[in-house]
Amino acid sequence: MLGRILGGIATSLLFSAFESWLVAEHFKRNFDQQWLSLTFSKAIFFGNGLVAIISGLFGNLLVDTFSLGPVSPFDAAACFLAVGMAIILSSWSENYGDPSENKDLLAQFKGAAVAIASDEKIALLGAIQSLFEGSMYTFVFLWTPALSPNDEDIPHGFIFATFMLASMLGSSIASRLLARNSPKVESYMQIVFVISSASLMLPIVTSFLVAPLKLKGGGISFSGCLQVLGFCTFEACVGIFWPSIMKMRSQYVPEEARSTIMNFFRIPLNMFVCIVLYNVDAFPITVMFGMCSIFLFVASILQRRLSAIADKPKTEDRAMMKDKDAEGEPLNVM
Repeated sequence: MLGRILGGIATSLLFSAFESWLVAEHFKRNFDQQWLSLTFSKAIFFGNGLVAIISGLFGNLLVDTFSLGPVSPFDAAACFLAVGMAIILSSWSENYGDPSENKDLLAQFKGAAVAIASDEKIALLGAIQSLFEGSMYTFVFLWTPALSPNDEDIPHGFIFATFMLASMLGSSIASRLLARNSPKVESYMQIVFVISSASLMLPIVTSFLVAPLKLKGGGISFSGCLQVLGFCTFEACVGIFWPSIMKMRSQYVPEEARSTIMNFFRIPLNMFVCIVLYNVDAFPITVMFGMCSIFLFVASILQRRLSAIADKPKTEDRAMMKDKDAEGEPLNVM
């Protein structure tokens, strides 16, 4: 329990402090705005992709080849975390922000709540993030029982590495999309959410179309192979999601409250995951996947709304320019 409490603190820092530090440092050094998108894409490609693949294979090596037991990957992770801590302490400069604007914890959360309530774009972004990440974390707990309903012997480490390879492919696609002016991130993310919703519907479809096996044990089934393809598609969408949501947060979330607002969004996310996992035995696994699919489809609807709001000021500006042009045109007098 103590480990999970510390893990929760570490996760909140991981998904807020690093991104906030990067955005602030990026603008502090007057770097090109476009470089930020490329940095996010490379971070997901190498961090969430390549390193995760190596970690999955290394964990599989410790458990299967060296027979060190299922706890050995966690012990190895502690060693790598210690190395990361030493690198950060020795080589990273701290960003303390403006000392005159230091606020207590309650004031920070109050300011974040006001910012979310006063700006629909921030509220929509938070809802989209919570829906997608909630479905993603639920998927993390569901994919293993989904692929081995009859205690099939499946290579967890290699399947995880395959998922991370798909995530790398997605982040590579995102880097190319973000480098272009069209399509805009608000537009193509609608399609990404729809595809991710359809991919998590595959376990439901296979349960109806493919006859379940009654034999215990054995290798992965044909239904499991089909689901792996769908899950890889979902992981590719995850790879596109991370740099894209980071890009949108850098555009819409104010810098002075970025970390607090990002952690504010994690409150409903963690509540959602806890409720789902607490009731995981009360519903069939297909129902859980169906619920995640619905949430992802709702995220696509909210993303469409965000895209419409983001384009609205530009449309109004163009309309005003046309009005000014019309007023400046000389009248034709016959």
